[in-house]
Amino acid sequence: MYLRNTWYVAAWDSEVTREPRQIKVLGEKIVIYRTEAGAPVALIDACPHRKLPLSKGRIKGDHIECGYHGLTFDCSGSCVRVPGQDKIPAATNIHSYPVESRYGLVWIWMGDPALADTDKIFTVEHFEEPGWGINKGDAMPFPCNYLYITDNLLDPSHVAWVHQSSFGNAACEEEPLTVTGTDSGVIVSRWMYDVEVAPFYKKLVPFEGNCDREQHYEVRYPSLAYIKAVFTPAGTGGDARNLPEGQYFQMDSYNFMTPVDETTTRYYWFQIRNVHAEDAEISQYMSDSVEFAFNEDRDILTEVQKGMDAKTTRNVDLAIDAGPLLFRRRLQKMIDAESKAAEPA
Repeated sequence: MYLRNTWYVAAWDSEVTREPRQIKVLGEKIVIYRTEAGAPVALIDACPHRKLPLSKGRIKGDHIECGYHGLTFDCSGSCVRVPGQDKIPAATNIHSYPVESRYGLVWIWMGDPALADTDKIFTVEHFEEPGWGINKGDAMPFPCNYLYITDNLLDPSHVAWVHQSSFGNAACEEEPLTVTGTDSGVIVSRWMYDVEVAPFYKKLVPFEGNCDREQHYEVRYPSLAYIKAVFTPAGTGGDARNLPEGQYFQMDSYNFMTPVDETTTRYYWFQIRNVHAEDAEISQYMSDSVEFAFNEDRDILTEVQKGMDAKTTRNVDLAIDAGPLLFRRRLQKMIDAESKAAEPA
């Protein structure tokens, strides 16, 4: 089961064109395309007549025409033409999903359209702000349930073993974690003091020597993550409000996990940084390195999915699982409450 009355990422803006395309979100097949004015449209991808996917049809103006018998639908899902008859049955109307373009992404509301509120779309700070650079990569398919990815993103300690050549080093192994539940999600964080700069960041920090490092891992319900990494000269960290101007590095990583189905997730990501804002070489370095690290995660989580599916003994939870377990419990309560509210009186 999924949380439905919320916004998920449907696609990168660049992936939605005037050609109809099928995507799958929460197990539902959806056709997406753009109007002549450039607005995104999302409809259930099935003609009500014989269920041919509308993504196999064609765009005519702002309408989409079924490739089998020519039934035609507007952006709201209303059937506007049935060839061979004047009367259009109400049963030919199909579901339309609210969609919104923001931050270079197309967002989709999977629940009750009457409840869709664009103010509830995840806020990305410093996006296109002067002095802040951005890097990104293609959406990545993960062959695992989305909750294994949220588990991973609420576990700063895993970088010590999974990402030894990039995000992590020995300093990430033992430092205690602080777990905080909020109305919107769970935060797992810590400061590490006077430690070596991890390999990926050595090319990016604006100082020499050891650092104080903040790991801030925040996952919002149901599957949106904000990961903040701060590196400041050793002896100057511990208070994100009083960092030495021009002497610290901050990378805000945004990670949006869209459940395709129970065992497949589409992973959208980009990073925003406070150094080398216009440096294309640095952006490419970061994109390549981050994609490499995320592939390390994907390799691990692919095997976790297989292992959990085939387990013959009970799995054990550890102290480091406090954040992921809290997130799962609270999300399940939200899903259960939403399901109960949707039941007939």
